[in-house]
Amino acid sequence: MERRTILRVLLLAVLVGSAGTLAIAWVNAPTNATAAAANQTQLPLADRTPVVENRDGATVITTDPPAGNDGLGAIVAFSADGRPLYHNDTYGNYFDVDPDPPGSKTVLYVAGSRYDQCPDRLQAETEGAGDDGCAEVAVERVNLTTGTTERIHTAVTGWDIWHDVDRIDDHRLLVADIARDRVFTLNTTTDEVTWEWRAEAALDPDSGGQPGDWTHVNDIELLGDGRVMVSLRNQDRVVFLEPGEGLQRDWTLGAEDAYEILYEQHNPDYLPPARGGPAVIVSDSENNRVVEYQLENGTWTRTWEWRDERLRWPRDADRLPGGHTLVTDSQGDRVIELSETDEIVWSVDIATPYEAERLGTRDESATGRSTAALANGSIDETAAGADRTSKTGLSWLVAFIAGPVVNGVLHAAPAWMTIGDLAVAGVFGIAAVTAGVLEVYWSGIGHRLLNWAR
Repeated sequence: MERRTILRVLLLAVLVGSAGTLAIAWVNAPTNATAAAANQTQLPLADRTPVVENRDGATVITTDPPAGNDGLGAIVAFSADGRPLYHNDTYGNYFDVDPDPPGSKTVLYVAGSRYDQCPDRLQAETEGAGDDGCAEVAVERVNLTTGTTERIHTAVTGWDIWHDVDRIDDHRLLVADIARDRVFTLNTTTDEVTWEWRAEAALDPDSGGQPGDWTHVNDIELLGDGRVMVSLRNQDRVVFLEPGEGLQRDWTLGAEDAYEILYEQHNPDYLPPARGGPAVIVSDSENNRVVEYQLENGTWTRTWEWRDERLRWPRDADRLPGGHTLVTDSQGDRVIELSETDEIVWSVDIATPYEAERLGTRDESATGRSTAALANGSIDETAAGADRTSKTGLSWLVAFIAGPVVNGVLHAAPAWMTIGDLAVAGVFGIAAVTAGVLEVYWSGIGHRLLNWAR
């Protein structure tokens, strides 16, 4: 058989095989629980049927789809028996959600929509240095049973939606302002900023990300002792602030590019000494794991770590009463609950989830205990011996490809695609380009182009 024919047959087989594999993956993709909930929430609650496994307490989830993907973000809730309780997709992206007040089925959430070209109606309200684009932010409170919604605050920022707000009292919110690299206290009655900390006051300007997305401050938490814990994603660290005093450097968890500790983390939760701390449980996003660190003699020691083959870019982990952990797996397109022995005991398939809350357990990890407390004070020496040096050279490149590159591509890809599907799509693309180049060359056009170039 002619060599040219053999190559054509081989390339065609690769194209057909990879296309078929992708088609099968698309057809067999898990059902998106958000869509299932949207289809039922127009029905009376008594007529709805379970779409997820039953669990103690309702679960509320927010989703954050990438720009350009079909469909909007949503906030969705499932009752304890697995029936859809609530669904809303008014905005493009949904981030933080907290029970408000604790123990109720009313939640406070922050959501919004991004615009490449800021609409005229928002131009006059824009804060920050956005050139053309802007983001509209909404902080709202909704009763998941009745659907009654209360608007708490709105803002227009230069480029991105706030990722986290925490309730202080009836009139004050604590805000992680991702667009302006700051955290502040907002009086929602007067719109007055009553306290503010700017990252530029304490951080090296050459650290973190690029101008316009320098710190990517994505989480804030008011601690019981009055301090504030903040996640500075692009600096790979969690910091503690004393209002009026500033950054407590000896409490900082993580360091610039020290990827064995944290790599662009999300949503840390603080566990105080009364519950086995000081400890922090956090989604170590670009390392594709969830971890817990304990502060011992002034040093943060890793005491717990979990991942499986599917976990990609987790962005929330809450320690529940009794030792279970609720994990939001953003690129694995699921929310899972781990037992005390790290077995998956509950799971819901949902596209690009950002944060999940189990109602009835208070806010985030507010009733959870540290790994040390759960183990009667013992520390996992294997985890404690982790390398804490910065990555350099080849190891840095491997970490970068395994983390931001793959996770970034998955975030932009269709929601049903897994990392394996990306590999198959890459094979399809390479085969298609190769076949196209060879056909052009064999047609004689390639020869004429080469002769012309000479």
